[in-house]
Amino acid sequence: MDRTLAGDLARLPELLQAARDLAAREVAGLAERTVAAPGALPGPEPLPEAGTGGEGALARFADRWAPGFSGSAGPRYLGFVTGGATPASVAGDWLTSAFDQNLAGASGSWAQDLERETVVWLRELFGLGEAHSGAFVTGATMSNTVGLAIGREWAGERLGVDVSRAGAAALGPLDVLSGSPHSSIGKAMSVLGLGRDRLRKVPLLPGNREAVDVRALEAALAGAGGRPVIVVANAGTVNTVDFDDLRAIAALKERYDFWLHVDAAFGAFAALSPGHAALVDGLDAADSVCVDLHKWLNVPYDAAVQFTRRRDLQVAVFHNDSAYLGGPGAEPDFLHLTPENSRRLRALPAWFSLVAYGRAGHREIVERNVALARRLGAGVDALPGLRLLAPVRLNVVCFTLAADPTEERVAELARAVAASGEAYVTPTVYGGVPGLRAAFSNWRTTEADTERVLKVLATAAG
Repeated sequence: MDRTLAGDLARLPELLQAARDLAAREVAGLAERTVAAPGALPGPEPLPEAGTGGEGALARFADRWAPGFSGSAGPRYLGFVTGGATPASVAGDWLTSAFDQNLAGASGSWAQDLERETVVWLRELFGLGEAHSGAFVTGATMSNTVGLAIGREWAGERLGVDVSRAGAAALGPLDVLSGSPHSSIGKAMSVLGLGRDRLRKVPLLPGNREAVDVRALEAALAGAGGRPVIVVANAGTVNTVDFDDLRAIAALKERYDFWLHVDAAFGAFAALSPGHAALVDGLDAADSVCVDLHKWLNVPYDAAVQFTRRRDLQVAVFHNDSAYLGGPGAEPDFLHLTPENSRRLRALPAWFSLVAYGRAGHREIVERNVALARRLGAGVDALPGLRLLAPVRLNVVCFTLAADPTEERVAELARAVAASGEAYVTPTVYGGVPGLRAAFSNWRTTEADTERVLKVLATAAG
């Protein structure tokens, strides 16, 4: 064994303590860390010939790279839809690495059963019934990809084609209908051989909405000529967190044959709040569901879950038979359910957070974030230099400059906010108007943080 490696093993408790001390300092100072304004990159260095040992690597990282990491886990990083990491989920994530379980198969471990338990808890959290089974994946993009892959296999079943064996070309054109699809839907369609051009945008409801017009969707289904189609419904759109009428869309299945996939990457968490649960009424009727956990569950990257009613078709797509892996049984190993074979125990941080804080604790995070988004929205609406582009429906504030909101001027506003070190927001275009999004999904964010963001926006907008 290499001497340096052997030395690290002998001093592993001290190495982990040093890493713990660095992590504790960073987490303790996260609320005041520069949110997203790193300086110049460090110059390149050659690959070391002789190693420095774990503690040397830790010191080099702390000095050379850590200062340029963003405060994305902190309370005023409002870009994209970015959660933080609850204390319990960080502990679970550390133990995930320490135990280093490979979730490809059982392999004499209880790890798969812990993931199954976590999936059941999440299923209950989001109001899904026992007909839905699930598995962990990396994020919403992969969750959507898995859901559409199962839908593709369903379409083949309807047409008498085994797509998993014959290929997507044997299926022929398969349309995917959606009102305001996330960009990951097009990416998934490309990966799956369906083709981005088969995405059919369906008209939206009038009045500054991102929700699909169900009557227009019915017309599109009626015009499908009897061929199977996939409908992607949206439970929480990116710009304004609008929700399709899931119950009304599901009711169309009484007259039309389609696969219903619901992209509920962060909108599914509305189910936790009695005041907002109606937004996801009908989610249980979906054939497949996407939920991203490193958003509003506040667990470390990467973690998402996918659910489906057709595990048999899921196995048909993703099974991996070999003498040393074995075929899928009544309770398939996870390697038969997702694109990955080897993968880490992503479920453990989620399990820790669910046990530590329960349904009530996660409900409080959701409801506080929603209240803070409305608070920021009201503040933006009162500023003379800014205006809301849409009502604050849940946890995202979509806004722009009050006058002359060109792409260049809005981008400059975003740069000014980031340069302040106080906050971070991301650009968008809504209704043809360049704007910005502030998304609240971090467990740390408070009213004081919201006031600091508002102050930065007021200064940057002039």
